[in-house]
Amino acid sequence: MNLIVGATGILGSEICRQLAAEDAPTRALVREASNPDKVAALKALGVELATGDLKDPLSLKAACAGVRTIISTASSTLSRQEGDSIESVDCKGQLDLIAAAEEAGVEHFVLISFPNVDVDFPLQRAKRDVEDRLRRSRMTHTILQPTFFMEVWLSPALGFDVANAAAQIYGDGSSKISWISFQDVATFAVAAVRTQPSNLAIKLGGPEALSPLEVVQLAGAMTGRSIAVQHVGEDALRARHSAATDSLQQSFAGLMLYYAHGDVIDMTDATRIFGTRQLKSVREHLQSAVGSAAV
Repeated sequence: MNLIVGATGILGSEICRQLAAEDAPTRALVREASNPDKVAALKALGVELATGDLKDPLSLKAACAGVRTIISTASSTLSRQEGDSIESVDCKGQLDLIAAAEEAGVEHFVLISFPNVDVDFPLQRAKRDVEDRLRRSRMTHTILQPTFFMEVWLSPALGFDVANAAAQIYGDGSSKISWISFQDVATFAVAAVRTQPSNLAIKLGGPEALSPLEVVQLAGAMTGRSIAVQHVGEDALRARHSAATDSLQQSFAGLMLYYAHGDVIDMTDATRIFGTRQLKSVREHLQSAVGSAAV
């Protein structure tokens, strides 16, 4: 049995979909307050539902019973409910999940994290604490560290609005980033269930590294429109990071500084472990974004 924690998020739900397509026994941890449509979609896939919450250690013990592999994608950053925070979910909740998994005899734990960043912020501290605890556990573990999800960071939600010919860029936009699709991250996570890479941290990136300005140029060429660019400079981001009194706000500022500095991922290790894979390109993402807006 595979337990997916964070199953109603974009990544967790895609992992459930891919596991269900392989007829792999899958259980999803869902909360009583989870979006009912998302829960219904999981149920329609044939996924077993376990009601619980990372803030409720007893519920985690029940969810882990009979489980061989856990994939945890959970985070408070994109979906928050009452009592959710980086401290309660991304740190303590994940640590409690590892403890419950050990107690239940889970064999393999797959954690979705991100690469090391040269900026200190609460989300990064939480991820590193959880990674360190996982390394000290009795379980085989696989830590997947994808860079920026193109569906999130190249989307209207964060100011990259191709359909309306507008793009917000963090920093000067010249540093290259190995953008990756959440669908490909899900595919790597499912592959980790099968292959069980032993006690490794594996960085993940997409098929090409493009700077944000190169993405803007590509979007303009595809749409035949001039994309209006608004920059949020590094000085402003550092000021935002320093002034933040909320852990989530400081973490988003830290991630934006990470974006501004860029990150090109060497996929040698991932290719060696998982084999060569056809990964979604930024062009394909932009085509989808333009097509969706036209509907």
